[in-house]
Amino acid sequence: QVRLVESGGDLVQAGGSLRLSCAASARTFSNYALGWFRQAPGKEREFVGGINWDGGTDYLTSVKDRFAISRDNTKKTVYLQMNRVEPEDTAVYYCAAVYQTRTVVPRTASEYDYWGQGTQVTVSS
Repeated sequence: QVRLVESGGDLVQAGGSLRLSCAASARTFSNYALGWFRQAPGKEREFVGGINWDGGTDYLTSVKDRFAISRDNTKKTVYLQMNRVEPEDTAVYYCAAVYQTRTVVPRTASEYDYWGQGTQVTVSS
């Protein structure tokens, strides 16, 4: 069982920056792919980005030039750096994890086995 705990959600003005963190309890954290998803009110949960065990990353097209995902295996933590945020980025952000050996970052929620409780990000215009 892997426990994920997100933090860093906040109210931020459009154009600002925010960094989300997700701390994991996995014993072999370095073998996990980590993903960030978000869900806005009335909308389905969507893939924001992910980072694989080998450091490979993948992003939602609309955030690719603004967001960056990184991981620190010694701290068992994955980060989502959000720059130039927009009101459309307002959502609950979730961290997810899956143990895998594939070299492709999973992009769908069903591919992940473990989820955090979410952290609220609100962007004011």
